[in-house]
Amino acid sequence: MTTTNSSTFGLLSYRMQSVAIGHLALRHTLQWDRVPSLKMYFGDLLVIEGNALAFTNPAIEAALVHCRALLEFLGLSAKDEKTLVHRKLARSDDIVIEQFSGPMGQLRKITVAEATAPYTGDTVEAEQAIAYVLHTTNKGLAHTTFGFSKSAEASRLLEIAFRGVQTLMVNYFYNPMGIQPPDYELKSRPRNA
Repeated sequence: MTTTNSSTFGLLSYRMQSVAIGHLALRHTLQWDRVPSLKMYFGDLLVIEGNALAFTNPAIEAALVHCRALLEFLGLSAKDEKTLVHRKLARSDDIVIEQFSGPMGQLRKITVAEATAPYTGDTVEAEQAIAYVLHTTNKGLAHTTFGFSKSAEASRLLEIAFRGVQTLMVNYFYNPMGIQPPDYELKSRPRNA
């Protein structure tokens, strides 16, 4: 079955942009010695004042949820916080990569080896980063469980996974489909002191 619904492509693009926003927020938090203040304007109207966590925390959490959805779309699941496995069979209403065909034929779930291959560092680290996103979203965000504990390396693992899921979508979905990936990258201004 081939799915070509434009709303599906719009949703995938939206998810990639949401991961990019969370990635940007995470990178900003990694630069802070202390949490800076925040002023948010809609046009010229100041609508929110507080500290920057009012933006970064929800942006990172939303990115986790969208990153999980993209990883599951590609065919990945987590056995635990360090180990990836193939996603089990999709539900009847799930949109998954196996429903698509491109110029080179039917697309398929990616393997754990394919998921870690684009990472230039240690593949064990890449697998742990991707598994950590899936585990954290399931056990720490989507549910309140005793099975979740935040890793001391959480920020580093999330940074790796947020970068990685974008690459995986381009390499294993957009390129095989023969279509231009969405412009998901965000531009931000450098912070002045």
